[in-house]
Amino acid sequence: MFENLEDILIKYEDLNAELASPDVTSDQNRFRKLMKEQSDLTPLVEAYTQYKKANQDIADSLEMLDEENDEEMRDMLKEELSSAKAKVAELEEKIKILLLPKDPNDDKNVIVEIRAGAGGDEAALFAAELFRMYSHYAESRRWKVEVVNAEETGIGGMKEVEFMVTGQGAYSVLKYESGVHRVQRVPETESGGRIHTSTASVAVMPEAEDVEVHIDEKDIRIDVMRASGNGGQCVNTTDSAVRLTHYPTGIVIYSQTEKSQIQNKEKAFALLRAKLYDLECQKAHDAEADARRSQIGTGDRSEKIRTYNFPQGRVTDHRIGLTLYKLDKILDGDIQEILDACIAADQAAKLAKMNDN
Repeated sequence: MFENLEDILIKYEDLNAELASPDVTSDQNRFRKLMKEQSDLTPLVEAYTQYKKANQDIADSLEMLDEENDEEMRDMLKEELSSAKAKVAELEEKIKILLLPKDPNDDKNVIVEIRAGAGGDEAALFAAELFRMYSHYAESRRWKVEVVNAEETGIGGMKEVEFMVTGQGAYSVLKYESGVHRVQRVPETESGGRIHTSTASVAVMPEAEDVEVHIDEKDIRIDVMRASGNGGQCVNTTDSAVRLTHYPTGIVIYSQTEKSQIQNKEKAFALLRAKLYDLECQKAHDAEADARRSQIGTGDRSEKIRTYNFPQGRVTDHRIGLTLYKLDKILDGDIQEILDACIAADQAAKLAKMNDN
């Protein structure tokens, strides 16, 4: 696994030399491409440089131990040797993770779709809470959130909501949120105090570029209409809402959040591209069933991934067996601990698979 690291180090040094060239800085596309390559390699190069130093420290300590007779100095050298060995073991694990094949979608923006499931109005209220949770999390990361379409219930709930999250690496963490989320609580309308269970499904799709998804004009029907709303300023007086119908798949996209028809059309096409790209990704995962089972967050959309239990103030992620007793904070967007645990579990599963091979 480590034999190609010297080649990577040479490539990194060549990249730095090329980036310093005046010819490259005058070509912005080439400059951006090289900068991204450099950025992707930097963590691995830094870890490998530290790894080489720690190994050299081991060699130096062993050599000095052979020559040293003073017991006090020998004890100090043994401590340094032990510390360097621990550092090497730690860096070996870090490098293994950095060498894992990277998901090509990880750096992309995402489109998230939340739909209320079983539970009627209670499910719609839960779907709205999940939307707020992701919005607050995105804000904490300084990511931009744009709603493409939302169908509200009028009592603060959402039957469905589709929104874009724009930010570096958004897909790399939010992809773990795909699946069925379950809530257990006593609804305000429940006089008997019985706990009800409701669900909402979350689909996280990487934003797709034109070059990744070809949409034939003859496969699309575009309808324009007036946006619907709850009245007052929410209702447009012009035909700005856009509905796209994709004949081959039957996918229908509705976008009405912008006052401009052009902007709504752009958002609708962005969502359609993401859905078509996601369909292709799902087909690939179906064809690689073993790989799909070994990963977290890229599997079956019908899988129940998490339960939010209000009576106990508990949130449990069933895929990784993690339970946290800070429901209020999590619903307010504090989900980094869950995401970090999912990433760690995913990496561990991939490392185990790599070792088996």
